[in-house]
Amino acid sequence: MDKLLNRHKQLIERTKLNFQRYLLTELPWAQKLIGIKGSRGVGKTTLLLQYIKKEYGLSNEALYISLDDLYFAEHKLVDFVEEFVAKGGTHLFIDEVHKYNNWSIELKNIYDIYDELKVVFTGSSLLEILNSRSDLSRRALVYNLQGLSFREFLNFNYNLDLPIIKLDDLLKNHIHIALKLTNTTKPLKYFEEYLKIGYFPFYDKNEYIFYKQLQEIITMILEVELPLLRNTDVSIVNKIKQLLYIISQSVPYKPNISTLAEKVKITRKTLLIYLNALNDANILKSLHKNTFGNSLLQKPEKLFLENTNYMYAIKHTTPNIGNVRETFFLNQLSQNHQVTYPNKGDFLINDTFLFEIGGQTKNKKQIATIKNSYVVVDNTEFGYENKIPLWLFGFLY
Repeated sequence: MDKLLNRHKQLIERTKLNFQRYLLTELPWAQKLIGIKGSRGVGKTTLLLQYIKKEYGLSNEALYISLDDLYFAEHKLVDFVEEFVAKGGTHLFIDEVHKYNNWSIELKNIYDIYDELKVVFTGSSLLEILNSRSDLSRRALVYNLQGLSFREFLNFNYNLDLPIIKLDDLLKNHIHIALKLTNTTKPLKYFEEYLKIGYFPFYDKNEYIFYKQLQEIITMILEVELPLLRNTDVSIVNKIKQLLYIISQSVPYKPNISTLAEKVKITRKTLLIYLNALNDANILKSLHKNTFGNSLLQKPEKLFLENTNYMYAIKHTTPNIGNVRETFFLNQLSQNHQVTYPNKGDFLINDTFLFEIGGQTKNKKQIATIKNSYVVVDNTEFGYENKIPLWLFGFLY
């Protein structure tokens, strides 16, 4: 245990606080058991270490551990927790829980045994976290950490301190907000960079290596996690990869499920189950007519990759720009809002606001008669009336 304590202190001392993710101030840290899920590389470990450093410093009350540590190949988590609590520990932060067998059952037991202990855990295998939720039902509050918003990307890479903007405020005051933000930075100068390499904070000035890392993340999910945790047939993995490529290159993709199932040589039902698993793994985002009562087998109206960086990592040619725009909008809005597919327009937000997405020349003709409708345009620094720059929607978290 002493080695884990020393490693914890080294990590805390090295942790910087100059840039902090949006979830750091939003989580109810006082709860007894919190889970943080998110794709690999979005910053879950840094989030834990920053919170510990801010709130506890090097106090022995709090401890960070990672369950991929060799220590836990020979020691049980429950036994470790017993010793930690006996020595005065009150807050335990557990990283990479999916690397430890039966982690959810042991966390359930720890929750039930130690009334005063508060635990925060993270996992990068979203499918594993979802599979284990039944063991932690009514105990754990589980939150998702997305990749960087456009706002966070600017703050992280260019040492800025740009604020979060609420959707209602953006819609009412977008001209004033855009004027104020452009006094600090030039968003359009960096927007394409964000779309290509800005969603994951581990980008390190080498585009080839970065895209290779993203491809490896996707491949591991398809070749290891889906077969292991969702019983996906390994023989169709290459066909799923082809589907992801098609989605990345198409105009916003409206799938014909029966035709796709026939091409992949599986049943329509099985394909819908696989698409749902890809959504759970944060590789795809499916857009449906409504979010209430969505069944596992409900056909999606449109299919998108989860973020624009994946589009460029999978590509062999430049992705369709209309698809890139809509993928960005869906990704940024779905963090805090309900997004559905409308009868007219591209996206319906919170069953209230209708959006049509396009380039500079996009007009409101298709949705002109609809209340609370907006046109969102790319390559535009400022909007007017109900015409709003696309980049502004990257400031919502």
